[in-house]
Amino acid sequence: MKNRKKLTTLAPVLLLALFLCACGGSRTETDLTVFAAASMQESLTELGEAYMRDHENIRLTFNFDSSGTLKTQIQEGAVCDIFISAGQRQMDQLDAAASAEVNTEGLDFVQPGTRFDLLENKVVLAVPEGNPANIQSYDDLRERLERGSGVLLAMGNGDVPVGQYTQRIFAFWGLDEEAISGSGCITYGSNVKEVTTQVSEGAVDCGIIYGTDASSAGLTVVDTATAEMCGQVIYPAAVLNISGHPDEAQAFLDYIRSADGAAVLERTGFTPLG
Repeated sequence: MKNRKKLTTLAPVLLLALFLCACGGSRTETDLTVFAAASMQESLTELGEAYMRDHENIRLTFNFDSSGTLKTQIQEGAVCDIFISAGQRQMDQLDAAASAEVNTEGLDFVQPGTRFDLLENKVVLAVPEGNPANIQSYDDLRERLERGSGVLLAMGNGDVPVGQYTQRIFAFWGLDEEAISGSGCITYGSNVKEVTTQVSEGAVDCGIIYGTDASSAGLTVVDTATAEMCGQVIYPAAVLNISGHPDEAQAFLDYIRSADGAAVLERTGFTPLG
């Protein structure tokens, strides 16, 4: 009888202990949303999967598109913790610390002290399989564009970084984009993936895209633009001040710029800077 009474007394204690253990072992999941340039889709998807395997409480959601589109979505109230742009201009337009000449609307979305230059890409001239139009170089492209015939070039729209780098190349050459477009020598894409697809499908003679996209699509690169032609292609990254989880967002950015992250970026064609 004494043993039965002792067990009866211990039962509530054991149940309480089991409850506390269960509570202590529960995991609170944190959702992080990353807005990143379309050209980072392959590398960030791989990095995100690896990070979530090692951090079971973190769930990453990626939104890949042109940096201009992503900037507009953030500006219009989209939920976002991290922004990685393919150009400084789009990040500057969200950063109150940027010059008023760039941040003309006085937008304030970048968490101070979190912005840094993550990596560098290259602007390349890529051709479809077999290079049917026999495009050999940027100089070759320039000559055909000057003639207004003999080539169909795919490029990004003027509101996306890859298109803006192409416009810089035109300016370096002293070419009028509007006149070239009017002669039927240019088609456009809303982001670098669309331009890459046009080249991959052979819908155009060549396309100006990023080296990483040419590599992932298995395209032939016939030339690479110099910094003199279009400047450096630097991707800035930052935690946004609208993030509900700034510490976790910063931790993921730190992982991307770690040795493990840099190895993935290099393998997918980027040059890490962070």
